[in-house]
Amino acid sequence: MKYLLQIKNLKVEVNNKPIINNLNLSLKQGESLAIVGPNASGKSSLASTIIGLPGYKIKQGMIKFEGKNINRLNPEQRAQLGIGLALQSPPSIQGVTLDSLLGIIASHNDNFGIDIPWGWGDSLFYRDLNVGLSGGEKKISEIIQLAQLNPKLVILDEIDSGLDIQKLNELARIINNNFISPMRSLIIITHRGDILRYLKPDKIAVMVKGKITCLSNNWQEIWKKVKKYGYEKC
Repeated sequence: MKYLLQIKNLKVEVNNKPIINNLNLSLKQGESLAIVGPNASGKSSLASTIIGLPGYKIKQGMIKFEGKNINRLNPEQRAQLGIGLALQSPPSIQGVTLDSLLGIIASHNDNFGIDIPWGWGDSLFYRDLNVGLSGGEKKISEIIQLAQLNPKLVILDEIDSGLDIQKLNELARIINNNFISPMRSLIIITHRGDILRYLKPDKIAVMVKGKITCLSNNWQEIWKKVKKYGYEKC
């Protein structure tokens, strides 16, 4: 099984402030990885750096995707390679419905038959994108868009925050049915951990102060220790 993502000795700054410190991480094709940690630990900053958002300056190290150094690629180029990110706080866009956006995406790829809750009807698909939607509906809208894009690497940033049990179940079903595949890798970023029992990641990493402090193939054991002793004593 080949590596899809490799991060080596990564140091990142935002406005000259270090936020990621000498981070090393790798993910094989078909693997799922949970990254957990407290607020301001660098989890979302790592996701933003992988996708190449402006303002995240790589001071040292390398990000390789399918063996290619992507440090100098912009977000559009990284997306074209097959990296997809579901934002923690999705924007609202007037004048564009989710239904029309999915149609545009479908016209540029062959990814049909996506398992999504079409029964939601006007409450989600035929209103302006994310306008007037609840936090949970926005998260599910992000997942649906990613599923239609069909990326090789899916990054879910705090996708379970603010969701009730029903929405969490629906979201997990969409993720499991569309993203769990031997050909696709998944990074789940969370500090609550509620989503983990639904997705059952292959491995888990604990991130504290911009560093990976624990890495294990047993997410249940690590998460149990985190809940009992805190992130710093994983």
